[in-house]
Amino acid sequence: MEVCVATCNRADYSKLAPIMFGIKSHPDDFELEVVVLGSHLIDDYGNTFRMIEQDDFDIGSKLHTIVRGEDEAAMVESVGLALVKLPDVLQRLHPDILVVHGDRFDALALATAAALMNIRILHVEGGEVSGTIDDSIRHAISKLAHYHACCTRMAEQHLIAMCEDHARILLAGCPSYDKLLLTHQRGDYLDIIKSWLGDNVQEGNYIVALQHPVTTDIQHSIKIYGLMLDALLSFDKKTLILFPNIDAGSKEMVRVMRRKGIEQHPNFRAVKHIPFEQFIQLVCHAGCMIGNSSCGVREAGAFGTPVINLGTRQTGRETGENVLHVRDADSHNKIFHALELQFGKRYPCSKIYGDGNAVPRILKFLQSIDLDEPLQKTFCFPPVKDSISQDIDHILETQSALAIDLGGTNLRVAIICMKGSVVKKYVQPNPRTFEDRMSLILRMCRDAMKDAVCLNCRILGVGIGGGIIHHNELVHGSTFCAAELGHIVVSLEGPECSCGGHGCIEAYSSGMALQREAKKLHDEDLLKVEGVDMKLSEPITAAHLISAARMGNSKADAILNKAATALGAGIINILHIVNPTLVILSGVLASFYQAPVQRIISERALFSTKGTKVVTSDLEEPALLGAASMVLDYTTRRIY
Repeated sequence: MEVCVATCNRADYSKLAPIMFGIKSHPDDFELEVVVLGSHLIDDYGNTFRMIEQDDFDIGSKLHTIVRGEDEAAMVESVGLALVKLPDVLQRLHPDILVVHGDRFDALALATAAALMNIRILHVEGGEVSGTIDDSIRHAISKLAHYHACCTRMAEQHLIAMCEDHARILLAGCPSYDKLLLTHQRGDYLDIIKSWLGDNVQEGNYIVALQHPVTTDIQHSIKIYGLMLDALLSFDKKTLILFPNIDAGSKEMVRVMRRKGIEQHPNFRAVKHIPFEQFIQLVCHAGCMIGNSSCGVREAGAFGTPVINLGTRQTGRETGENVLHVRDADSHNKIFHALELQFGKRYPCSKIYGDGNAVPRILKFLQSIDLDEPLQKTFCFPPVKDSISQDIDHILETQSALAIDLGGTNLRVAIICMKGSVVKKYVQPNPRTFEDRMSLILRMCRDAMKDAVCLNCRILGVGIGGGIIHHNELVHGSTFCAAELGHIVVSLEGPECSCGGHGCIEAYSSGMALQREAKKLHDEDLLKVEGVDMKLSEPITAAHLISAARMGNSKADAILNKAATALGAGIINILHIVNPTLVILSGVLASFYQAPVQRIISERALFSTKGTKVVTSDLEEPALLGAASMVLDYTTRRIY
């Protein structure tokens, strides 16, 4: 696999170098190409390309892409210049994978060029949140990238939330941790401190300062920089201060530093660049680090070095307890007080950003990439309602729903149109077993779907009757079985229900329950009324029980009273839980139950619900219409 690593500045090289060493150590698996651009090639920023050469990497291409000016326009022009120069290099190298780091404007140019030239991109450190324009650039690169090596669990979740494919996201940790966790305990750290700060400086008795411009509020960041320098001058400790990066506003920050005489001050050592291994030693053993560099909130935490983070540039970054934020750094005294609080402390080491094993994970991830899979990346968007295009066939068709009513006696399926009319209805006796019921429902639905084509009905969805509607949405429950209202238990010792339990409303009040009781009376020859010819014939139904009660059969009347009481008690339970404004009964038994249920509610319900009105539905097939209305309302709803 040909892997091209492109580095733009000293900061991203500290993250990419461990990956480059790892790739170079596997010559049988990878061929490494190195492209250098950006501030690496500028003298004012230390000509840091030389440290890449000192690390014994062959630089395949050096691209001068920085337009000087250090303002917003210069940043835009630098991106444009990079886009002009990169195509020739990428066309010549034609790598399988381009590795890009972070959130710099140079990296955005790299990702844009590679994406347009159909080169796969691995983005390192995507998904993080820091503040300023960096966030927008970082997320833009993530959208262009095909693969992601992120540093924290939160960054991984951010990428998933951005609809990136989870299978192409590697939670690796920060590659720089692989190096710093190995090198920060070097025995020569005192020599390094003395070489940069002088012989009289002791471990823990100096400050490392690194402040960059905030491109979305340049003037305010320059003001904070001046206040930081004033606080450091007052604090009177030896300070190693690094020049800011090349972002817009950096030139003005350097002018502020020179106006205050920092470069000539005996307490300060101002430098453009420090090799990463030595810089890590200096941060590790410092009494404090101050500024807004990501190093303060990332790498410094691994050593427990106290950090003062100024301004908003790192807002949103995950930090350890070693970081004290001074986001509104609007006064010299506030920053000075933060120095007093933090200087000389030590904190527990944090490994939020890595455990020292990022590079092996990234190499294994690269080896797993199938270069034959389609180059076009896909996004994992959350499910949304499919749009219905304007099509003549849709206009001519009758928008309809398939409604299902799982009754105790019968299964009913109907095609119902937008106007609420039943176009066609299908009724079958309800089988005894669950499997047979499901098989019958599916068969009835298939038949209805076939007929819908002939009837010019466009089925928008399937609705099942029975349930609770809250804010126009069906309440599903955790296992999609909410609102089994017929199985509210009203007696612990009641008759057995079809669900296997005892004392459910359905066991007392359903059509099947009344039919069962009617058959018992008939078998015992007790369904007749003395002096009245009821003309009983099979099959016996609930209607026979109601007729017998109306004609004076006391046993039939007792059964119906018990059924009405059970239904009323169950409805009272619902009233006490949901507190609806109206109870609507439907079905063939509705007219019989309406009066007794109203009476039971008025007698037994709490005062707050006993006035709830009970009415019967006068709609044709209300259960089927209710099921259909859920589909028709949802699929044709317009939200503005």
